[in-house]
Amino acid sequence: MTDSSPVIDLGVAPDRIDATDLLDDIEFLVARVRAIGSLSARHALEPHGLRVRSYAVLSLVCGAVSPTQRDVAEFLFLDPSQVVAVVDELQTLGYVERAQDPRDRRANIIRGTETGQAAYAKAKKSVIATRDETILKNLSQEERQSLTQLLLKVAF
Repeated sequence: MTDSSPVIDLGVAPDRIDATDLLDDIEFLVARVRAIGSLSARHALEPHGLRVRSYAVLSLVCGAVSPTQRDVAEFLFLDPSQVVAVVDELQTLGYVERAQDPRDRRANIIRGTETGQAAYAKAKKSVIATRDETILKNLSQEERQSLTQLLLKVAF
C-alpha cells in the first residue's frame, strides 16, 4: 500500500475468541472475508472515483465478452435496476457504452470504452496491491491459488 493508504483493521484476534462456534461457520467466515475485502477495495478505489459495485461492472464489461445488462445483473446477483444505475454512472464518466445486442434487439450489451479500459487497468492495480497487502498478506502464492480454486468451486 502507498503511504496514504489507510491500514485495514482486521478486528479482534481469533485467539481472544477461540471458543466461538463462528470460527467453524463457513458462511460467517466467508461473510467476514467479504466485508474485509470490500472495505479494502473501497479504500483502493476511492482515488479512482469508483465504488466496489461500479468496479465490478467495469471489470465485466472491459473483458473479452460484451455482456448484456441482464448478464451483469445475474452474474453479480444485482437487481437489474441497480445495474442500470451503475451503467448510467459509468457511461456519464465515459467508461462504458451501450449497444444493441445483435442476438436480441431488446437487449443492450455493455462495452468498456478506451477511457474505461484505462481507468479499469489503473483501478485493478490498486485493488490487487491493496488486497495483497491486507486480506491476502498471510497467504503464500500457492495458498492464494488454492483459495481461488476452492471459491470458484463453491461459487459455480
